[in-house]
Amino acid sequence: MQTYRRGSSFTDRALFIAVALLAIIWIAPIIWVVGLSFKPNEVLMRTTGGIAAPPFTLKNYTDILASSSVFGWMLNSAIVAIGQTVLTLVIASLAGYGFARTNFLGRNALFVIVLAALAVPEQAIIVPLHTMFAMFDLHNTYVALIVPRVAFPFGVLLMTQYFRAISPEIEEAALLDRASRFKIFWRIVLPLSVPAQVTLGIYTFLHAWNDYFWPLVSATRPEMYTLTIGLASMQTNFAQTEGIGFLMAQAVFAGLPVLILYLFFQRYIVSAVAGGGSK
Repeated sequence: MQTYRRGSSFTDRALFIAVALLAIIWIAPIIWVVGLSFKPNEVLMRTTGGIAAPPFTLKNYTDILASSSVFGWMLNSAIVAIGQTVLTLVIASLAGYGFARTNFLGRNALFVIVLAALAVPEQAIIVPLHTMFAMFDLHNTYVALIVPRVAFPFGVLLMTQYFRAISPEIEEAALLDRASRFKIFWRIVLPLSVPAQVTLGIYTFLHAWNDYFWPLVSATRPEMYTLTIGLASMQTNFAQTEGIGFLMAQAVFAGLPVLILYLFFQRYIVSAVAGGGSK
Protein backbone atom coordinates (compact mmCIF):
# COMPACT_ATOMS: atom_id res chain seq x y z
CA MET A 1 0.00 0.00 0.00
CA GLN A 2 2.84 2.33 0.88
CA THR A 3 4.52 1.53 -2.46
CA TYR A 4 1.32 2.40 -4.31
CA ARG A 5 1.11 5.77 -2.56
CA ARG A 6 4.72 6.58 -3.34
CA GLY A 7 4.22 5.61 -6.97
CA SER A 8 1.05 7.65 -7.14
CA SER A 9 2.80 10.65 -5.60
CA PHE A 10 5.65 10.37 -8.07
CA THR A 11 3.19 10.17 -10.97
CA ASP A 12 1.34 13.25 -9.72
CA ARG A 13 4.59 15.21 -9.47
CA ALA A 14 5.68 14.10 -12.93
CA LEU A 15 2.34 15.14 -14.40
CA PHE A 16 2.50 18.50 -12.61
CA ILE A 17 6.01 19.17 -13.94
CA ALA A 18 4.97 18.16 -17.47
CA VAL A 19 1.91 20.43 -17.36
CA ALA A 20 3.99 23.30 -15.94
CA LEU A 21 6.57 22.94 -18.73
CA LEU A 22 3.84 22.90 -21.38
CA ALA A 23 2.25 25.98 -19.81
CA ILE A 24 5.59 27.83 -19.87
CA ILE A 25 6.15 26.87 -23.51
CA TRP A 26 2.62 28.03 -24.38
CA ILE A 27 2.80 31.35 -22.50
CA ALA A 28 6.38 32.29 -23.48
CA PRO A 29 5.43 33.80 -26.89
CA ILE A 30 2.68 35.83 -25.21
CA ILE A 31 5.12 37.22 -22.65
CA TRP A 32 7.54 38.02 -25.46
CA VAL A 33 4.87 39.91 -27.43
CA VAL A 34 3.73 41.89 -24.38
CA GLY A 35 7.33 42.68 -23.45
CA LEU A 36 8.18 43.96 -26.94
CA SER A 37 5.07 46.15 -26.97
CA PHE A 38 6.55 48.24 -24.12
CA LYS A 39 9.98 48.66 -25.73
CA PRO A 40 10.99 51.73 -27.79
CA ASN A 41 11.14 50.99 -31.51
CA GLU A 42 14.62 52.46 -31.85
CA VAL A 43 15.87 49.91 -29.31
CA LEU A 44 14.12 47.05 -31.11
CA MET A 45 15.84 48.05 -34.35
CA ARG A 46 19.11 46.95 -32.72
CA THR A 47 17.91 43.88 -30.80
CA THR A 48 14.70 42.16 -29.75
CA GLY A 49 16.30 40.50 -26.73
CA GLY A 50 16.28 41.68 -23.14
CA ILE A 51 12.57 42.42 -22.90
CA ALA A 52 12.81 42.64 -19.10
CA ALA A 53 15.54 45.31 -19.18
CA PRO A 54 14.80 49.04 -19.48
CA PRO A 55 14.06 51.32 -21.23
CA PHE A 56 10.28 50.95 -21.45
CA THR A 57 7.67 53.17 -23.10
CA LEU A 58 3.93 53.54 -23.58
CA LYS A 59 4.36 55.32 -26.90
CA ASN A 60 3.36 52.26 -28.93
CA TYR A 61 -0.04 52.23 -27.21
CA THR A 62 -0.53 55.99 -27.35
CA ASP A 63 0.17 55.86 -31.10
CA ILE A 64 -2.68 53.35 -31.49
CA LEU A 65 -5.08 55.44 -29.40
CA ALA A 66 -4.05 58.60 -31.26
CA SER A 67 -5.84 57.32 -34.35
CA SER A 68 -9.40 58.68 -34.29
CA SER A 69 -10.66 55.60 -36.13
CA VAL A 70 -9.51 52.99 -33.62
CA PHE A 71 -12.49 53.29 -31.30
CA GLY A 72 -14.87 53.21 -34.28
CA TRP A 73 -13.23 49.99 -35.45
CA MET A 74 -13.49 48.59 -31.93
CA LEU A 75 -17.19 49.47 -31.84
CA ASN A 76 -17.69 47.69 -35.17
CA SER A 77 -15.92 44.61 -33.84
CA ALA A 78 -18.07 44.67 -30.70
CA ILE A 79 -21.31 44.97 -32.70
CA VAL A 80 -20.30 42.17 -35.07
CA ALA A 81 -19.02 39.86 -32.34
CA ILE A 82 -22.02 40.38 -30.04
CA GLY A 83 -24.46 40.03 -32.94
CA GLN A 84 -22.86 36.80 -34.12
CA THR A 85 -22.72 35.42 -30.59
CA VAL A 86 -26.37 36.12 -29.76
CA LEU A 87 -27.74 34.79 -33.05
CA THR A 88 -25.49 31.72 -32.95
CA LEU A 89 -26.62 30.88 -29.42
CA VAL A 90 -30.29 31.21 -30.38
CA ILE A 91 -30.01 29.10 -33.54
CA ALA A 92 -27.65 26.47 -32.08
CA SER A 93 -29.79 26.04 -28.95
CA LEU A 94 -33.04 25.63 -30.84
CA ALA A 95 -31.51 23.31 -33.42
CA GLY A 96 -29.62 21.32 -30.79
CA TYR A 97 -32.75 20.82 -28.70
CA GLY A 98 -34.68 19.77 -31.79
CA PHE A 99 -32.09 17.13 -32.69
CA ALA A 100 -31.73 15.93 -29.10
CA ARG A 101 -35.35 15.70 -27.97
CA THR A 102 -37.77 15.66 -30.91
CA ASN A 103 -38.49 13.09 -33.59
CA PHE A 104 -39.25 14.37 -37.06
CA LEU A 105 -38.98 13.03 -40.57
CA GLY A 106 -35.41 13.14 -41.87
CA ARG A 107 -33.87 14.08 -38.52
CA ASN A 108 -30.90 11.74 -38.83
CA ALA A 109 -30.22 12.70 -42.45
CA LEU A 110 -30.35 16.39 -41.58
CA PHE A 111 -28.00 15.89 -38.64
CA VAL A 112 -25.53 14.13 -40.94
CA ILE A 113 -25.66 17.13 -43.27
CA VAL A 114 -24.89 19.43 -40.32
CA LEU A 115 -21.91 17.25 -39.41
CA ALA A 116 -20.75 17.20 -43.03
CA ALA A 117 -20.72 21.01 -43.01
CA LEU A 118 -17.90 20.83 -40.45
CA ALA A 119 -15.65 19.47 -43.19
CA VAL A 120 -16.30 22.35 -45.60
CA PRO A 121 -13.45 24.91 -45.42
CA GLU A 122 -14.29 28.58 -45.21
CA GLN A 123 -12.30 29.36 -48.35
CA ALA A 124 -14.47 27.02 -50.42
CA ILE A 125 -17.59 29.16 -50.01
CA ILE A 126 -16.08 32.63 -50.01
CA VAL A 127 -16.84 33.32 -53.68
CA PRO A 128 -20.54 32.31 -53.48
CA LEU A 129 -20.90 34.34 -50.29
CA HIS A 130 -19.33 37.41 -51.86
CA THR A 131 -21.50 37.08 -54.96
CA MET A 132 -24.70 36.63 -52.96
CA PHE A 133 -24.16 39.66 -50.72
CA ALA A 134 -22.98 41.77 -53.65
CA MET A 135 -26.17 40.86 -55.50
CA PHE A 136 -28.26 42.32 -52.69
CA ASP A 137 -25.86 45.25 -52.18
CA LEU A 138 -25.20 44.28 -48.55
CA HIS A 139 -21.44 44.62 -48.42
CA ASN A 140 -20.16 47.27 -46.01
CA THR A 141 -23.09 46.61 -43.68
CA TYR A 142 -23.35 44.87 -40.32
CA VAL A 143 -25.72 42.34 -41.90
CA ALA A 144 -22.98 41.15 -44.26
CA LEU A 145 -20.43 40.97 -41.46
CA ILE A 146 -22.70 39.04 -39.08
CA VAL A 147 -25.02 36.73 -41.02
CA PRO A 148 -22.52 34.44 -42.82
CA ARG A 149 -21.02 33.35 -39.50
CA VAL A 150 -24.35 32.58 -37.81
CA ALA A 151 -24.68 29.14 -39.44
CA PHE A 152 -22.24 27.38 -37.10
CA PRO A 153 -22.36 23.55 -37.35
CA PHE A 154 -20.04 23.07 -34.38
CA GLY A 155 -22.44 25.04 -32.18
CA VAL A 156 -25.35 22.82 -33.21
CA LEU A 157 -23.27 19.71 -32.50
CA LEU A 158 -22.15 21.01 -29.09
CA MET A 159 -25.66 21.91 -27.95
CA THR A 160 -27.12 18.65 -29.29
CA GLN A 161 -24.65 16.57 -27.31
CA TYR A 162 -25.15 18.66 -24.18
CA PHE A 163 -28.95 18.42 -24.33
CA ARG A 164 -28.71 14.66 -24.83
CA ALA A 165 -26.67 14.43 -21.61
CA ILE A 166 -29.49 16.06 -19.60
CA SER A 167 -31.80 13.48 -18.04
CA PRO A 168 -35.10 13.31 -19.97
CA GLU A 169 -36.98 12.44 -16.75
CA ILE A 170 -37.09 16.13 -15.83
CA GLU A 171 -38.87 16.95 -19.07
CA GLU A 172 -41.20 13.97 -18.78
CA ALA A 173 -42.41 15.24 -15.42
CA ALA A 174 -43.12 18.65 -16.96
CA LEU A 175 -44.95 17.03 -19.88
CA LEU A 176 -47.21 15.24 -17.39
CA ASP A 177 -48.06 18.68 -15.97
CA ARG A 178 -49.10 19.67 -19.51
CA ALA A 179 -46.25 22.08 -20.07
CA SER A 180 -45.59 22.91 -23.71
CA ARG A 181 -42.40 21.79 -25.40
CA PHE A 182 -41.18 25.38 -25.76
CA LYS A 183 -41.94 26.13 -22.10
CA ILE A 184 -39.93 23.08 -21.06
CA PHE A 185 -37.06 24.22 -23.26
CA TRP A 186 -37.17 27.81 -21.99
CA ARG A 187 -37.83 27.22 -18.29
CA ILE A 188 -36.06 23.92 -17.60
CA VAL A 189 -33.57 22.79 -20.24
CA LEU A 190 -32.05 26.12 -21.21
CA PRO A 191 -31.04 27.10 -17.63
CA LEU A 192 -29.37 23.70 -17.21
CA SER A 193 -27.27 24.31 -20.31
CA VAL A 194 -25.65 27.56 -19.12
CA PRO A 195 -22.08 26.12 -19.08
CA ALA A 196 -22.40 24.95 -22.68
CA GLN A 197 -24.03 28.25 -23.66
CA VAL A 198 -21.21 30.27 -22.15
CA THR A 199 -18.58 28.05 -23.74
CA LEU A 200 -20.16 28.35 -27.18
CA GLY A 201 -20.68 32.08 -26.66
CA ILE A 202 -17.05 32.72 -25.78
CA TYR A 203 -15.83 30.56 -28.66
CA THR A 204 -18.11 32.39 -31.09
CA PHE A 205 -17.17 35.82 -29.72
CA LEU A 206 -13.47 34.95 -29.94
CA HIS A 207 -13.80 33.80 -33.55
CA ALA A 208 -15.84 36.86 -34.53
CA TRP A 209 -13.52 39.31 -32.78
CA ASN A 210 -10.40 37.86 -34.41
CA ASP A 211 -11.99 37.22 -37.81
CA TYR A 212 -9.91 38.72 -40.58
CA PHE A 213 -10.72 36.91 -43.82
CA TRP A 214 -14.42 37.68 -44.32
CA PRO A 215 -14.30 41.31 -43.04
CA LEU A 216 -11.38 41.86 -45.41
CA VAL A 217 -13.62 40.76 -48.29
CA SER A 218 -16.88 42.40 -47.22
CA ALA A 219 -15.80 45.65 -45.52
CA THR A 220 -14.10 47.89 -48.07
CA ARG A 221 -14.95 51.25 -46.48
CA PRO A 222 -12.77 52.44 -43.55
CA GLU A 223 -15.80 53.33 -41.46
CA MET A 224 -16.95 49.68 -41.60
CA TYR A 225 -13.58 48.13 -40.75
CA THR A 226 -13.44 45.82 -37.77
CA LEU A 227 -10.51 46.18 -35.38
CA THR A 228 -8.42 43.48 -37.07
CA ILE A 229 -8.83 45.04 -40.51
CA GLY A 230 -8.38 48.58 -39.20
CA LEU A 231 -5.14 47.80 -37.38
CA ALA A 232 -3.84 46.00 -40.47
CA SER A 233 -4.71 49.03 -42.60
CA MET A 234 -2.39 51.15 -40.44
CA GLN A 235 0.49 49.20 -41.99
CA THR A 236 1.66 49.16 -45.57
CA ASN A 237 4.21 46.39 -45.35
CA PHE A 238 6.56 45.13 -42.65
CA ALA A 239 9.51 47.27 -43.75
CA GLN A 240 7.42 50.46 -43.67
CA THR A 241 5.62 49.98 -40.35
CA GLU A 242 6.13 52.22 -37.36
CA GLY A 243 8.24 49.48 -35.75
CA ILE A 244 8.11 46.05 -34.17
CA GLY A 245 6.97 47.47 -30.83
CA PHE A 246 4.02 49.13 -32.54
CA LEU A 247 3.09 45.81 -34.19
CA MET A 248 3.25 43.98 -30.86
CA ALA A 249 1.14 46.68 -29.18
CA GLN A 250 -1.49 46.18 -31.88
CA ALA A 251 -1.58 42.44 -31.14
CA VAL A 252 -1.99 43.06 -27.40
CA PHE A 253 -4.60 45.76 -27.95
CA ALA A 254 -6.70 43.50 -30.19
CA GLY A 255 -6.49 40.47 -27.89
CA LEU A 256 -7.06 42.16 -24.53
CA PRO A 257 -10.90 42.33 -24.64
CA VAL A 258 -11.15 38.61 -25.39
CA LEU A 259 -8.76 37.78 -22.55
CA ILE A 260 -10.84 39.82 -20.10
CA LEU A 261 -14.00 38.07 -21.30
CA TYR A 262 -12.43 34.66 -20.80
CA LEU A 263 -11.27 35.50 -17.26
CA PHE A 264 -14.83 36.38 -16.27
CA PHE A 265 -16.39 33.20 -17.68
CA GLN A 266 -13.65 30.59 -17.33
CA ARG A 267 -15.49 28.60 -14.64
CA TYR A 268 -18.36 27.95 -17.05
CA ILE A 269 -15.92 26.69 -19.67
CA VAL A 270 -14.33 24.28 -17.20
CA SER A 271 -17.79 23.07 -16.16
CA ALA A 272 -18.88 22.49 -19.75
CA VAL A 273 -15.69 20.64 -20.68
CA ALA A 274 -16.09 18.45 -17.58
CA GLY A 275 -19.65 17.69 -18.66
CA GLY A 276 -21.25 19.29 -15.61
CA GLY A 277 -24.62 20.96 -15.70
CA SER A 278 -24.27 23.16 -12.65
CA LYS A 279 -23.78 26.88 -12.84
